Amino acid sequence: MPTKIINAAICSFGLSGRVFHAPFLHYHPDFNFYAVWERSAKKAQDIYSNVLSYDTYEALLADENVELVVINTPNYTHYDFALKALEAGKHVLVEKPFTTTVAEAEHLIKIATEKDLKLTVYHNRRYDSDFTTVKKVLNEGLLGTVIESEIHFDRFSETLSVKAHKETPGPGTGIVYDLGSHIIDQALQLFGWPDAVYAHITTMRSISKVDDYFEILLYYPGSRVRLHSSMVCKVPLPGYTLQGTKGTFIKPKTNLQEEALLEGKIPVGENWGAEPETDWGTATYLKDDTWTQEKIPSLQGNYMAFFTGLHQYITTGTPGTVTGEDGLQVMKIIEAVYESSKTGTKIRLKD
Repeated sequence: MPTKIINAAICSFGLSGRVFHAPFLHYHPDFNFYAVWERSAKKAQDIYSNVLSYDTYEALLADENVELVVINTPNYTHYDFALKALEAGKHVLVEKPFTTTVAEAEHLIKIATEKDLKLTVYHNRRYDSDFTTVKKVLNEGLLGTVIESEIHFDRFSETLSVKAHKETPGPGTGIVYDLGSHIIDQALQLFGWPDAVYAHITTMRSISKVDDYFEILLYYPGSRVRLHSSMVCKVPLPGYTLQGTKGTFIKPKTNLQEEALLEGKIPVGENWGAEPETDWGTATYLKDDTWTQEKIPSLQGNYMAFFTGLHQYITTGTPGTVTGEDGLQVMKIIEAVYESSKTGTKIRLKD
């Protein structure tokens, strides 16, 4: 039986649509990049000649051939646009952050369930080389019992984003919703649901009107996980540090796939997402009763695997990638860390 080809539509052809979605929907054999919503400038057809360009969202949703809608518009629009797509009978992929509130996320999941539609969130950083390698080291028990971990997603920027919606105070803006969404999801994938959180969220740069710095502490029985992000970090600390009873693993933060995509490279080929040895992590651990230090070869990153899992989810009903429930868990942590930062207290979490 031939594989079902899914017609996908993208809600914007800016950086997100052009770099992170269109190439994968175009080159994945089980998807067809079918349509795009372009309000003014028509740029998609310059690259993808067969794609349809709609002037309005309503017209895109009215097209019965559209089966999957990618919501890659400003954060504050995610809920409304996703809801409209679900009500039109479309499967939905929402860019991170999923929504701006827990209540919005819960409602979208409810509607998708009632309509038997698939709802997912683009936490593509699960498919980065650095994260998959850290997950492998953790799962193999190389370090014994891990009791302390840090995940960093730091950048250095002396200017504000050209995207005004990212720099204007309002629902879903700021570094926690942006970079924080990624590493919160990664922490939940590595360590599960924490017992409590404590956070400090603030604005460090005088030019910024939204938060651009955070430290988040996740409490687990017998262990702690620290998440950190700053826009004032010229020489970043390691992306990942795991401290265990039998050793330490330190892994640089890498961004190979995004860099390649921004250069216009096609996300296929046997070397896609492969890290050079200079980016491999270092493990110092007890091996055969001897302390040993060695480089750990990195696994390949592969954002295309997200879309393979999404196709499986839509066609078989078996989750093969990020689910709406996963996105909801991230939103719960985000709301809790803002409460913690505002009150200066540790926030206990419900299971």
